[in-house]
Amino acid sequence: MPNIVLFSGSSHHDLSQKVADRLGLELGKVITKKFSNQETCVEIGESVRGEDVYIVQSGCGEINDNLMELLIMINACKIASSSRVTAVIPCFPYARQDKKDKSRAPISAKLVANMLSVAGADHIITMDLHASQIQGFFDIAVDNLYAEPAVLQWIKENIPEWKNCIIVSPDAGGAKRQNFLFFFLHMELCDFD
Repeated sequence: MPNIVLFSGSSHHDLSQKVADRLGLELGKVITKKFSNQETCVEIGESVRGEDVYIVQSGCGEINDNLMELLIMINACKIASSSRVTAVIPCFPYARQDKKDKSRAPISAKLVANMLSVAGADHIITMDLHASQIQGFFDIAVDNLYAEPAVLQWIKENIPEWKNCIIVSPDAGGAKRQNFLFFFLHMELCDFD
């Protein structure tokens, strides 16, 4: 069975370190820099031959730079003979562009899915996709994790009057998640005995 090597992209080093600590791993050595023309350069600082590689890089902040860095890291590991590359993308870039809402509009989430596959990713782990249909844009395995259980736990542990709280959504897309949270908080209040 191959060993696991965990790399951090530059989008959220603290998250990557917490994942590494939780797994009892050291983060892999990677150097990222920008050339004078703003091209991204990535150097993997250790052998990944035959290894199971995980790259943690979120699609937040400088989205385009972070996406390009992720693609280069995936490709660098793939051509260095890693056995498998999994991209851990907590915030999937361009996820809100998941359908044609007007003529001549791109489906950018599909483009990102294609780029990740072409770069060499074998598996994607993400959280709370804007629309579950994005999973169908991939020809590789995608695990879409849900934050609601952790959010429910946080609400119950940190809001003293959680039984009287109101959960609202900032937009229509978040209404499904809001309804899920409301339903499960309501279930906690009901006595079925």
